[in-house]
Amino acid sequence: MRLETFPGGTHPPDQKHFSCSVPITELPSAEKVVIHLSQHIGAPSTPVVKVGDEVKKGQLIAEAAGFVSLNQHASISGKISKIGKFLHPTGIMSEAIEITSDGKNETIDFTDDENFLSLDPEILKERIAKAGICGMGGAGFPTHVKLSPPKEKSINTVILNGVECEPYLTSDHRLMLEKAEEIIAGLKVIMKTVGACRGIIGIEENKPDAIDLMQKLCEKEKELSVVAFRLQYPQGAEKQLIYAATRRKVPAGGLPMEVGVVVQNVGTAYAIYEAARYQKPLIDRVISVTGSMIKTPKNLRAPIGTSFAALVDFCDGLNGELGKAISGGPMMGFALPSLEATMGKGSSGLVLLSQKEAHSIEEHTCLRCARCVDSCPMNLTPLSIVNAVKYDDVKMAIRAGLGDCIKCGSCAFVCPAHIRLVQWIDTGKIRYAAELRK
Repeated sequence: MRLETFPGGTHPPDQKHFSCSVPITELPSAEKVVIHLSQHIGAPSTPVVKVGDEVKKGQLIAEAAGFVSLNQHASISGKISKIGKFLHPTGIMSEAIEITSDGKNETIDFTDDENFLSLDPEILKERIAKAGICGMGGAGFPTHVKLSPPKEKSINTVILNGVECEPYLTSDHRLMLEKAEEIIAGLKVIMKTVGACRGIIGIEENKPDAIDLMQKLCEKEKELSVVAFRLQYPQGAEKQLIYAATRRKVPAGGLPMEVGVVVQNVGTAYAIYEAARYQKPLIDRVISVTGSMIKTPKNLRAPIGTSFAALVDFCDGLNGELGKAISGGPMMGFALPSLEATMGKGSSGLVLLSQKEAHSIEEHTCLRCARCVDSCPMNLTPLSIVNAVKYDDVKMAIRAGLGDCIKCGSCAFVCPAHIRLVQWIDTGKIRYAAELRK
């Protein structure tokens, strides 16, 4: 099979050997969960419960505060013990609802609708919205919004992202191996809601077993195909994925719908299948707990809101003194100040590194080697953006491409001077957002 890819990018060691062969394990119901009201792009959810209320697993506890927002549901049964600030998976303090388990694991009724694929697209979209599903690859964009393009934007292709190009993470890989038929059913639901006639499942070449399985299942499906990609980070970024799979180029500042494409993560497709068939809300997900510092790396299906500390305990604890804990992958994830932070809908992994692996390197003067330019998948000149940010010239940073940077970290990874390019660019984005608010 021909391997597709995109211009630019880099090749960080994938480090997937820790957990790629470990089947998904169900985490017993957590003793306590913290459901954040902002697990997504858009307005934070509005609580519909109060402290002291008793809730069942799957019950609505916070509703969407507008179209670009999400419903939130209880992931365990128990009592609402607190509504306040808690540590978010991104490392910041955020408003959330705490539920303390009653040990009963009572669940609301889910109805099995075997004919879900024959439902009207609007009904399917309504079920997806009620389930509170967002992009589970990390971006967190509300799925029902993504599946509601303007009428003038015709969608003909849906791409499922099974690339999982971030080092260490293997949750999508295992999900494709263990829930392939359900993922394909979710793809069909997505295609029906947006009126697409073509479905593509994109998988990187380091997952040959997933490629083979998906190909076998798609053999008799004329509208479905599997595309294998060459190892190249960030292959899973939307614009790079679209180009590699279809050779369509999303314009600068544009969205995939501009070229007739919708992209969804394979985990999101599985959640869509559960919502469409069983009307089950997004209350759990698969997360990789991995890295050199965890005694028993695992891929866990865990309730949303479970603390990272509880996940570590279930994996038999740490090997020694922890150097760094990362929510997500090491390229685009967030360093955690504490394992008391809780996993969210977009939490694909918890990476635990030793002190040697996590050591800080001193930043030096730029060597003008242009490696950052060669590796940038967006064809930017990262140092030009950084210099503008350092001089506090946001307008110049915008002209240099600040808005187009996807913060993939390729430039920082290849920089021999160890310049903190991503951190400076992120600072620029924060300053620009502050100016827009003014």
